[in-house]
Amino acid sequence: MPLFVEVALPVPMRQTFSYQVPDHIVIAPVKGMRVQVQFGRQQLIGLITAITDTCKLTPKQIKPIISILDDAPLLPDSLYKLTAWAARYYFCSLGQMLSQAIPVALRKGAEAKAATVCYWSLTDAGREADVNQLNRAPAQRKLFNTLIERELEQHEITTLELSKAALKALEDKGWIIKKSRIGTVDLSWRTALEMTEEPHRLNPEQAIAVATLTQQSGYNCTLLEGVTGSGKTEVYLALLETILKQGKQALILVPEIGLTPQTISRFRRRFNVKVAVIHSGLTDNQRLDAWRNAKTGEAAIIIGTRSALFTPMAYPGVIILDEEHDSSFKQQEGVGYHARDLAVMRGHLEAIPVLLGTATPSLETLQNALSGRYHHLQLGKRAGNAEKVRQGIVDIRNQPLRSGMSHALLNEMRIHLDAGNQVILFLNRRGFAPALICHECGHLHECDRCDAFFTVHQALGEIRCHHCSNQYAIPKQCHQCGSTMLAGQGVGTEQLATFLEKEFPNHPVVRIDRDTTRNKGSLEGHLNAIHKGEYKILVGTQMLAKGHHFPDVTLVGLLDVDGALFSADFRAPERFGQLYTQVSGRAGRANKPGTVLLQTHQSDNAMLRELMHKGYGEFSRNQLNERKQALLPPAWHMLLIRAEAHLASDADALLSQIAALLPQNEECEVIGPMPAPLDRKAGKYRRQLLFQTKNRNQLQQAFEQALPQIEQLPLAKKCRWSLDRDPQDLL
Repeated sequence: MPLFVEVALPVPMRQTFSYQVPDHIVIAPVKGMRVQVQFGRQQLIGLITAITDTCKLTPKQIKPIISILDDAPLLPDSLYKLTAWAARYYFCSLGQMLSQAIPVALRKGAEAKAATVCYWSLTDAGREADVNQLNRAPAQRKLFNTLIERELEQHEITTLELSKAALKALEDKGWIIKKSRIGTVDLSWRTALEMTEEPHRLNPEQAIAVATLTQQSGYNCTLLEGVTGSGKTEVYLALLETILKQGKQALILVPEIGLTPQTISRFRRRFNVKVAVIHSGLTDNQRLDAWRNAKTGEAAIIIGTRSALFTPMAYPGVIILDEEHDSSFKQQEGVGYHARDLAVMRGHLEAIPVLLGTATPSLETLQNALSGRYHHLQLGKRAGNAEKVRQGIVDIRNQPLRSGMSHALLNEMRIHLDAGNQVILFLNRRGFAPALICHECGHLHECDRCDAFFTVHQALGEIRCHHCSNQYAIPKQCHQCGSTMLAGQGVGTEQLATFLEKEFPNHPVVRIDRDTTRNKGSLEGHLNAIHKGEYKILVGTQMLAKGHHFPDVTLVGLLDVDGALFSADFRAPERFGQLYTQVSGRAGRANKPGTVLLQTHQSDNAMLRELMHKGYGEFSRNQLNERKQALLPPAWHMLLIRAEAHLASDADALLSQIAALLPQNEECEVIGPMPAPLDRKAGKYRRQLLFQTKNRNQLQQAFEQALPQIEQLPLAKKCRWSLDRDPQDLL
């Protein structure tokens, strides 16, 4: 009797595809296994979603599957349900969502089970060798000392940031050797958890939070709202101890790769367990190894960025999202899922607690906590002896500025630097200058493919568009009038760092932004040097604002906040409030008192004053009320439909036709079509349509009804269009 399977493929069509199972395939197909199939002219790997003995297609239309790649389902049932729910919620195909949930190596057909594991260990000669011979080779010494303690698996060389050159050098000396063993699963941590560090004493607030969290059973979602420096990580560690002692695993999501190394080292110092790390900076095989370790239960702790959310756990225990407000938990390209929302849903499906930790909760989470949907725990005191930060505004109206810096801020810097402390200057614009201006005719050099100005990157000798990556050598003459008097207009981090090196020659400056941390390990190197006190002045973009603990920083200066106060995006005040609170949280984290100074032309701005005098807690609650009055998220629910085309009229016409298919009444609102804030990008005109409803189900049902008709519109084939559910960025 013939057997057929329905297969979800990584293509945008919102359907599954039928294939026949040929007689020569002996493995019985099961829902969730990978299969290789012919799709058009190419071969694709998809997942089985159903098995049937009937098929509507004619025998000519149906193709056989080429092979079955697994002997068991790839994902546990809970994760399969999660991807199916997410595909429906974000209006994408099941195949696209499943391909988000599976490591790249498995999408390309790699083995789901590891046959052998490669590892490094010391040879007899290595055990007898004198480590002092490596005094002049610190990288080799570090690697050698690690190997004295334990064997190292191949993937750990990268996750522990150990040098590959040092590995080769020690191998050439005959001190270490590479071996392989049959992959066995070591689950000893589940019965005997080893602690490698004494837990810190918790203050009363932390102790109450830990007691509340450890008493929960089954699914619970809790917001841990703790001021910056209040010791949220210590609460996570105490909660983990309870979870791990029960023999259960923990999944910890962090927003940026930059935060993973310090988080990993905190957890490794405390617990002697295997930690799996998953983020985009690793190779496909390293991510697959980590995925396997989590799936078998060998890795007790899984730490990663948003894509790690879909990592299967053999013994799920808890999901923790650190800095839950961070916008990098929302994917911007492809399927626009939000890792925070899916983490809550996953906790629900696996019946385990979810903990959202932050000093500056997003308004969505705050609303859920205030309405009682989530539990709400607060830490109001800074941990240890850290004092409250002193805050001040520097009014720069009519003030002379040098590379964007006022005299008041420069003088304050001198005081802190002379006292031997470190200073952070925060400017959310990388490059040398945000625009190139002609001093004679005033012409600003604009990108020929976007409605945006070129940013000058002096060190690279180029002007570059930060929206489409269009780049040219810095021009010698003005494109408009031919004058050679060209100058950078405005200040970027590169220019600021150059100015400070001349102004403070005795205090080394480090710049941290996307340009200086491109290379692997460079961010790590900079952060380690900052901790050792090698740099005194830290200049950076928002990369510096997140979660880092710099005990010697006593002054934080925000150079340009005016741009954040006036933005086309309704989330701008919330973002600015979070950013200001996070950045000022970098000051005075140890026993030294901290100061935060804000430079602005808007010293009497009501939003600024409220934030400084009342703090983020009250500011965010007022923002929630404003959003309710304006019928904006999280009070209402939003879907953003974007269209782009070479002709603006095509994008406008498509969105007008979509608008006509959507309901409009007191509980459903359609706004647009309208130009995007950045109207032209990479040579295409961009238009937006907003669809808002009072409750979530209305939006789901109305759009599910309209979607098949939208896909049939002739213009839908002519324009590129995309959907963004719960958009985080309207630009």
